[in-house]
Amino acid sequence: MAVRKRILVCWIGHNDLRAMAASLTGEKRDELLSQLGGQAPSDGNEVGPIRTLTESERFDAVYLFSNYSAVWTSQFAKWLKAKATPVRVNLDNPTDYHKIFTLVDTELAKLKDAGVLNNAELCIHLSPGSPAMAGIWLLLGKSRYPATFYQTYKGKHWITDIPFDLVDDFAAEVFRDADTHLQHLMLQTPDEIAGFERIVGESRAIRLAVGRAKRAAMRNFSVLVLGESGTGKELFARAIHESSARRSGPFVAINCAAISRELLESELFGHKKGAFTGAVEDRVGAFEKADGGTLFLDEVGECDEAMQAKLLRVLQPPSDCGPCHRVYYRVGDAAERTSDVRVVAATNRDLLDAVNKGQFREDLFYRLAMLTVKLPPLRERKADIPKIAEHLLDRINEQSVEEEPGYNHKRISDSAMRFVKQHRWPGNVRQLYNALIQAAVMADGQILQKVDLESAVAEMPRTPATSDNVMEHPLGDGFDLLEQLNEIHRHYLRRAMDEAGGVKSKAARLLGMNNYQTLDAQLKRLEVHGQWESGK
Repeated sequence: MAVRKRILVCWIGHNDLRAMAASLTGEKRDELLSQLGGQAPSDGNEVGPIRTLTESERFDAVYLFSNYSAVWTSQFAKWLKAKATPVRVNLDNPTDYHKIFTLVDTELAKLKDAGVLNNAELCIHLSPGSPAMAGIWLLLGKSRYPATFYQTYKGKHWITDIPFDLVDDFAAEVFRDADTHLQHLMLQTPDEIAGFERIVGESRAIRLAVGRAKRAAMRNFSVLVLGESGTGKELFARAIHESSARRSGPFVAINCAAISRELLESELFGHKKGAFTGAVEDRVGAFEKADGGTLFLDEVGECDEAMQAKLLRVLQPPSDCGPCHRVYYRVGDAAERTSDVRVVAATNRDLLDAVNKGQFREDLFYRLAMLTVKLPPLRERKADIPKIAEHLLDRINEQSVEEEPGYNHKRISDSAMRFVKQHRWPGNVRQLYNALIQAAVMADGQILQKVDLESAVAEMPRTPATSDNVMEHPLGDGFDLLEQLNEIHRHYLRRAMDEAGGVKSKAARLLGMNNYQTLDAQLKRLEVHGQWESGK
């Protein structure tokens, strides 16, 4: 069996540099001590906290965090006689918790992304540095970067057992806090958070959703992801899985609305050969396939009353077991089976309303919604739409190149992008993606124009948005009052032209204008187009 690598990280402290100063002579020794203050150790055997540890324990690599000069940091790394790499940071105040946290978290994330921490034991030396530095080591080493802690004193070293767990002991309290307590998580964009890299956007709404999902991923409780159709509920479910401790386990997705009521029980729990007509062999169900991982139940609100009762039973673990212990039976089998499965469910229905109407079991709702994550519709994250559109079009271009020899990549014109940003997208990202596909396939040129997107949207069913009232548009996050007023202006210009059959003089009278020239100027300025132009 391969021996795990051992990676040590620590701050270089005053006592470490004083110990090194004892090995120097003349001006160098005096220069270093004058910067540090105090005297070099009188005991010639005193080598400082870091070297005490590295001479006693085997480490495959040592990363030395330092806010001292590059010269002294580099010299200390050589003096240490270990495979040491200096990590220079800009820190003026060694008691600044916020700055220390940001610096350390950033550097550890770099090591993780570079694969340094893969299959390795991370070790943290608490003794060197300020109390604030030690506090941040404890915070990160007991949560985001699980680690073994070491301390040293007077030439001795030992492993320090920290008698608490931030995740198990304290995270549940955080989950009960209001969204305002997640403000610090909104400092990061989704692509900066492990597991959430595929989620596109930087708006406040999406950062908050990702922040909640990241917190939910830390625990094994069931999660209910809420959101309109097309907001990316499965994408979030996968991200929760990928950022959790279950990431190495399977992720199994079941669409409860896409499977008949008769077969859904078999899909979830499996069946025994001969249990029903067509059961020609034993079948493994989703709860068994997802053992050790995550089961995603999409459109869980579509389950009928009988299936809701069965789900409630399997989601209620025995009193002496953890929250993910599942007990179930295959269809037609009397043998009890168990698995370790974390459930993430999703729905675009208002389940609380369904509970009030007696359409969904209240006890199942609370079993599924131990933690909730609500995804914002696209109209509430206007600032993200251009970036999402470009990302989706890149995917379409890549796929088209494989399927169509000689295909030329399509781009979105400025006017088309304005249309994309202004449209309400009741079908959210899914509708935007379909519109871009249709525009890319049907457009003759390489640049998608506004009319290409308008035509694509016109061919789609009109899904009523939940908040299309222009007076209820969310403020902030890219809200532009002038653009909103222009959109109202365009709406009535377009409506008048439609009702007038394209006759500008008649449309002008409908709008209370004195002449059609005023209308014509406004149509051009606001780039209003419609079916009435087809006769030109």
